[in-house]
Amino acid sequence: MLEINGLTKTYGNGVRAMDGVTLSIPKGMFGLLGPNGAGKSTLMRTLATLQYPDSGTIQFGDLDPIKEPKALRATLGYLPQDFGVYPRMSARAMLDHLAVLKGITNGKERKQVVESLLEQTNLKQHANKSVASYSGGMRQRFGIAQALLGDPQLIIVDEPTAGLDPEERNRFHNLLSEIGENVVVILSTHIVEDVADLCPNMAIMNQGKIVAKGAPTDLIKELEGKVYSRTVAKADLPALRTQYNVISERLVMGQVVIRVIADSAPDGFDAATPDLEDVYFATIAEGRQAAAAA
Repeated sequence: MLEINGLTKTYGNGVRAMDGVTLSIPKGMFGLLGPNGAGKSTLMRTLATLQYPDSGTIQFGDLDPIKEPKALRATLGYLPQDFGVYPRMSARAMLDHLAVLKGITNGKERKQVVESLLEQTNLKQHANKSVASYSGGMRQRFGIAQALLGDPQLIIVDEPTAGLDPEERNRFHNLLSEIGENVVVILSTHIVEDVADLCPNMAIMNQGKIVAKGAPTDLIKELEGKVYSRTVAKADLPALRTQYNVISERLVMGQVVIRVIADSAPDGFDAATPDLEDVYFATIAEGRQAAAAA
């Protein structure tokens, strides 16, 4: 169990990236959902001991990562949003190098670990190619391979599927679901589908705060009977935005479909089955309205 209590972080430019973040994260896949700039990467970097919070505590089992960062790193796997590679180094050679840095000094054991991870991430046939030449999806699979070195108990992946095509995203989802059964895996993303597909527990972060948390199914149930949709003309959008609590607008076959939150069916709207995207948009819209009213 990972316990996060009251984390705050304000940067030198005055941006308050974390504002009292409190979460309990059990074993399994945990989704941290939020828009760009919500503070997700700041939280991930703090959990990965790459920076320190201004205040608050973190507890991972018996470890205090703030006081014992080296002990936490020994059991941590981290895939950041962007990671660099040596341009001419093959995936096999680079994994071997990183395994040494991770403390796997026995050559025979290291070779077994490296080959096993290449197999697990479906990279064995490309193992002698340089990582710099990999496609986006292959690079992300290599990123997971290096994150799994040393049998980590806490794995953090930050925006892992951004820019991947649907086939690579499915491959990556399958890989994450396999490794997320017996360890704590935090998936930080702005892609709702990733969390809906993978995570039995989640939180939504916005403007440095946790604004919703729970099981996706429970959060969706809270919107039952409150979501309505309607196909409208683009010219009518400004008036409808002022008249209703519009949470999303999307083009469907060239027409605009809006979804609103209401206690009863507005004129001309049909009842809609809520989903996690509605939860996300409604939560973010509520925060935007609160900020505008302040």
